[in-house]
Amino acid sequence: MRTFLRLALAACLLPLPALAQTQGTEPAAPAPTPPSAAPALPVPPAPTASVPALPADHAGRLDALFARLKKESDPARAEGIANQIQAEWLQSGSATIDLLMQRATQAVAAKNTASALDLLDQAIVLRPDFPEAWNRRATIHYADDRYTLAIADVEETLKREPRHFASLMGLAAMQEEVGRSREALSTYLRVLAVYPALKDAQDAALKLSDALAGDRA
Repeated sequence: MRTFLRLALAACLLPLPALAQTQGTEPAAPAPTPPSAAPALPVPPAPTASVPALPADHAGRLDALFARLKKESDPARAEGIANQIQAEWLQSGSATIDLLMQRATQAVAAKNTASALDLLDQAIVLRPDFPEAWNRRATIHYADDRYTLAIADVEETLKREPRHFASLMGLAAMQEEVGRSREALSTYLRVLAVYPALKDAQDAALKLSDALAGDRA
């Protein structure tokens, strides 16, 4: 279960190396990134008569995408919307922040956790309102079993983006692993409130609900 939860959380995260190219600035001698770890950011489907165009502004796009995600019951289509949301989360609006985030991702790929944390620390100092920097740092702490630090960073992420389903999944996983089953169930239900078709959250919530019902019997 522990390995499954780590993989489930990792699957919620998109890589960052393509971001520097969108800013027209290349990092100096970047560490190579395995091809499988650096797919291009998802491209939103072209608008059709049944799918209106997204708003031009970042906040408007996120609100529209979350509205679609909440209504979508098909897991595959919901995953496509979730990928669009994650791509939006990666847009910091700053070439400097994007470069720091890219290099942090490369450091993680090279298993240089200390460097990745230092880069994310810099990003957070420069842009404390950018949720994804907090989320990425939380993910590193979680992977290294530093739950207190990970939970603190998840809380900072959720202050800035309460709908961050990847951070919520990580928080629920940690709560479950330390035996806080009722809190974990509540957190999985928060995930499902914004991403109803996420099967990992559905399965985890059902399992915990059944277990807690058995405890009360």
